Amino acid sequence: MLGVGSGVLLIGVGTAWLVTICRFPGSRVFEWALLLPLATPAYLLAYTYTYMLDFFGPVQTGLRELFGWSSVGDYWFPDIRSVGGAIAMLVLVLYPYVYLLARVAFLEQSACTLEASRSLGCGPWRSFLTVALPLARPSIVSGLSLVLMETLGEFGTMKYFGVTTFTTGIYRTWFGMGDHTAAAQLAAVLLIFILCLILLERFSRRQARYYQTSSRYHQPPRYPLYRIRAGAAWVACFLPVSLGFGVPTIYLLYMTIANADMTLYRSFWDLATNSFMLAVITAGIAIAIASIMAYGQRLQSNLVMHLGIRVAAMGYAIPGTVIAVGVLIPMGRLDNALDSWMRATFGISTGLLLSGTIAALIFAYLVRFLAVSFNTVESSLGKISPNLDDASRSLGHGPASTLFRVHVPLMWGGIITAAMLVFVDVMKELPATLVIRPFNFNTLAVQVYQYASDERLVEASAPALAIILVGIIPVIFLSLEITKSRVGSGDS
Repeated sequence: MLGVGSGVLLIGVGTAWLVTICRFPGSRVFEWALLLPLATPAYLLAYTYTYMLDFFGPVQTGLRELFGWSSVGDYWFPDIRSVGGAIAMLVLVLYPYVYLLARVAFLEQSACTLEASRSLGCGPWRSFLTVALPLARPSIVSGLSLVLMETLGEFGTMKYFGVTTFTTGIYRTWFGMGDHTAAAQLAAVLLIFILCLILLERFSRRQARYYQTSSRYHQPPRYPLYRIRAGAAWVACFLPVSLGFGVPTIYLLYMTIANADMTLYRSFWDLATNSFMLAVITAGIAIAIASIMAYGQRLQSNLVMHLGIRVAAMGYAIPGTVIAVGVLIPMGRLDNALDSWMRATFGISTGLLLSGTIAALIFAYLVRFLAVSFNTVESSLGKISPNLDDASRSLGHGPASTLFRVHVPLMWGGIITAAMLVFVDVMKELPATLVIRPFNFNTLAVQVYQYASDERLVEASAPALAIILVGIIPVIFLSLEITKSRVGSGDS
């Protein structure tokens, strides 16, 4: 957590300030390109770089041929399968959380504030440290808390690198030792860590409030950079994008095309169908539930409603392994109780009806990703004036008719966005799928994990590339939305 937190703050905040306030070659491209690593799950990055940097990988093989080295004793090369390697992988894919929120915060700051600091003799760096950074602190801390929660919940990278964490311990205790009680206890301790992070983020902001004192939101001043400074800024923005997205994507594409007979196998399309089916069903149910929750809160805004919705939307902060344990234990007991009753009453064994089924897997997905759909739908619904509700009711429409005839068409863009986000998250989800999936039912993420565990990355390249390509969709959409709504596009 310390290593990943430090890395994402350095890269996320630094690049956000450079592309927002400075002008250098490629700065406009980097505004959206810096979000691309969001499409790459950390475990895919870990598999790809391990294959590239291994002793028989292309990097070390090329170095030995170039310098005439013959064995490991002739040179030193860092071991990527270590805590340091895991930190690097997570930093490269998680820094966009901090970058995104920090950049939005910098864009929302009034240009008058920065102009006032310049008039008082502050240079660009001093204005950043004394004015812009403190104003953006709530957004930066929010992004950092998301990164730390993702770090605590990461499974694939830690398992592959052999780094022992709570998530790998829960999986090993459940499957390796068969001790469900100990796995539940580890999951409870991990939940305590997550709760502490949430409370720490709230406490860090407690009574602090950050307001703009002017309504002048025109184009923030952009400082032109030349020569060495421009080159340094370009490199600082290019390296995270290339290492977090460009290099692994190009390498996976090369392996997929070069070994098409091994990568585009028949089962690949079956895996893609399974993943697509799960993602579509989960996204549809999540949108329906989120719309009901958001509309119910609009109609009955009371303490009980708010409390119930907040509890229902807490799942995104919980790692997939913890949710898997929390789903399987009660479902397993319910199955056993029902089977015992059917045996005693009718002499019939029902077997497992819930646990280890697709229904249980979709339920776990909903627990995990309902917050994603709800927050997006709630935001879209909140922009609709209550006067439209009154007008609809005055014309004889009830609440349900108003929702479908008035609200849904107006917030259709938000609904599509929410469905797309849930779809992509389900496609990438690994630990919950690995634990709950039915026997002989695999997804792209599970297949990539199994092939990578067997050191068969060539076969894993096609499903890994498919996951990345699907993940690009919301990243591109998000970058376009930010560009359209940027504060500097004109006075408001």
